[in-house]
Amino acid sequence: MIHSLFLVNASGDIFLEKHWKSVVSRSVCDYFFEAQERATEPENVPPVIPTPHHYLISVLRHRIYFVAVIQSEVPPLFVIEFLHRVVDTFQDYFGVCTEAAIKDNVVVVYELLEEMLDNGFPLATESNILKELIKPPTILRTMVNTITGLTNVGEQLPTGQLSVVPWRRTGVKYTNNEAYFDVVEEIDAIIDKSGSTITAEIQGVIDACVKLTGMPDLTLSFMNPRLLDDVSFHPCVRFKRWEAERILSFIPPDGNFRLLSYHVSSQNLVAIPVYVKHNITFREGSSQGRFDLTLGPKQTMGKAVESVLVSSQLPRGVLNANLNPSQGTYTFDPVTKLLSWDVGKINPQKLPSLKGTMSLQAGASKPDENPTINIQFKIQQMAISGLKVNRLDMYGEKYKPFKGIKYMTKAGKFQVRT
Repeated sequence: MIHSLFLVNASGDIFLEKHWKSVVSRSVCDYFFEAQERATEPENVPPVIPTPHHYLISVLRHRIYFVAVIQSEVPPLFVIEFLHRVVDTFQDYFGVCTEAAIKDNVVVVYELLEEMLDNGFPLATESNILKELIKPPTILRTMVNTITGLTNVGEQLPTGQLSVVPWRRTGVKYTNNEAYFDVVEEIDAIIDKSGSTITAEIQGVIDACVKLTGMPDLTLSFMNPRLLDDVSFHPCVRFKRWEAERILSFIPPDGNFRLLSYHVSSQNLVAIPVYVKHNITFREGSSQGRFDLTLGPKQTMGKAVESVLVSSQLPRGVLNANLNPSQGTYTFDPVTKLLSWDVGKINPQKLPSLKGTMSLQAGASKPDENPTINIQFKIQQMAISGLKVNRLDMYGEKYKPFKGIKYMTKAGKFQVRT
């Protein structure tokens, strides 16, 4: 299936390659580089690029392109999911998935890729199984391996690989038994000039950290499971039980894993948590423009809107911006024309505003269109879709675990047109 994998950095250099079936020349990436040049933004490179003899399937994570080379037709989402698993595994092993971290641990990277794919087909992609096969790098282990010539590869097969539950190793024991679930939702929206919603959707995930002794069987139920569309599950979830009762029943992997991801696309179900009052004007024949922006919370159920960052790509004719923020700090880059305003936390009693003037080139014509405003924010302890966990039950073990559930909403591509 997957013949080769190339890792491309932000500068367009291939800094690592791995081949499984046969060696594919680096020149195949020229088609990818051509598509990269045509793309206006790094994330706009097409995920699937056909070439005369191959297909290139890529994902962009942490400013690194992971480009898989395929010779025959396969479901693209299958390959994309595998590439995301590779990134998540690197992050789990090295703490971060950066070019420097990959180069520093290049031996472990090749060992992991060798175990994750067998002759081009996915084999072991669960993090806790891989950690039994290949020990995560530590300073001491790296020093010992350098001196003795040993590797991080374990001598025995993982116990989970030999059972009917391959994602969980046997004989797990913990002094403190605990299970934590994070419901994280990302809202993508486009708001028009009048404040009406053009499009809005929510991408959500439930990430779990489960450290339980033995072989526990968990059930997780929701107050309103009918909200969820396009649900994608971890292999541990019993799908028939979900279809029949809308209850998640599963034997969890040991440690961190993504239990499910989902989509909420019904626009009437998507609440917009912030509003923007704006007045951005340019007069014909004038060397000055007016910039007036105010932010406020909306439909947040009393939760604070934090880590707010506003950015806007101003027209090319703008030379400088002389603005006065009521809260936070702003920067304007006269070369890229990018205005950034770090607001921080929104206080509903005193709404943050950014007001002032923009200097334009003398004699320049009025800009054809007003700039768009992009907003980043976080809301703790709230799922914007209204999804709520009802209860979490455990069967098969006699102890009583500690259980915790946390909610968070953050902005994805949140754009306001002016």
